[in-house]
Amino acid sequence: MNDWIASLQRCRARGERAVLVSVVSSKGSVPREPGTRMIVTSNAVDGTIGGGHLELQAIGIARDMLGPAESAGELKRFPLGATLGQCCGGLVNLLFEPVGPDAFWIDALVALRRSGQAVVVATTARCASVGKLLVTADALHGSLGDPVLDESIAVKARDMLATRSSAHLVRTPAKQTRTEELVFLEALRDPDLSIVLFGAGHVGRALAGILSGVPCRLTWVDSRESEFPKEAPGNANIVVTDDPEGEVAAAPPGAYFLVMTHSHALDQALSERILERGDFAYFGLIGSMTKRRQFEQRMAARGIATARFADMTCPIGMPGIKGKDPATIAIAVAAQLLQTRERALGAGQPAGALAQS
Repeated sequence: MNDWIASLQRCRARGERAVLVSVVSSKGSVPREPGTRMIVTSNAVDGTIGGGHLELQAIGIARDMLGPAESAGELKRFPLGATLGQCCGGLVNLLFEPVGPDAFWIDALVALRRSGQAVVVATTARCASVGKLLVTADALHGSLGDPVLDESIAVKARDMLATRSSAHLVRTPAKQTRTEELVFLEALRDPDLSIVLFGAGHVGRALAGILSGVPCRLTWVDSRESEFPKEAPGNANIVVTDDPEGEVAAAPPGAYFLVMTHSHALDQALSERILERGDFAYFGLIGSMTKRRQFEQRMAARGIATARFADMTCPIGMPGIKGKDPATIAIAVAAQLLQTRERALGAGQPAGALAQS
């Protein structure tokens, strides 16, 4: 589930008012992309829209909306130049949306995401005076206050779902206001970056902590339940099993595999299963070059084609980072994963583009 949804849900549970600040469009060089959210309450901030003077000013505007008088939502334009003390040179449009304890659309959105449905959240610049429209592939939930506008937005939203678009600010005719309505659409779906991490030891725990802030689905596997932290990352599915090899078979095509268990024998068994699949985007095995050569010899003797070994990354992590402590290894590995993903996206492939044999 997206963090901003969980944050708003916690505010509602406390009966606390908040302002949802959203990057709805941008031009040029900017700190964050459309769809980035930040939750501002009277005494806390959850999330970031990029930091610096832009964020500081946005927090001030949001807190002014939390005053005694009820405020309407507002769309504001921020050139990132000298007046904000930022040299990006781009342009950001921020939508400020007061959200009170009576925002029942949050419950509907939580239910849809928990059911696994992709959903487009539609918000107008008049967001405080009307509701939200939630659009799935086969249903509408809520309303923007105009049935004609709802239907028009539903068409655009479903096109986003079909094309896997992320966030758009669109203008569309509205019958009720007899003018064009400015509507922000954001598609919420499971991330296309699927990571399967075998091992909950020191490096595994450090890596899972780093990946908690990355938009990904993390399947974290170990036979030792006691090794997992009491509070798992929000994007992690903890799997305690005596058959970790079964999780190799269960992973989707294009998965990113990381093998770093407490047992070299298990590492080898998992490596064999992963290489036999061959439809992964990345496979990293923790260890030295000596370990790699030993594994290659053993796996070749067991019938694994030697050509497959080129798709195994071992040692893992960005080259040139030599630190051996768990945090340093985890950072180097996370950077390598993200670099692999960016290369796939840069080549016009999905994040889970398959490894080349």
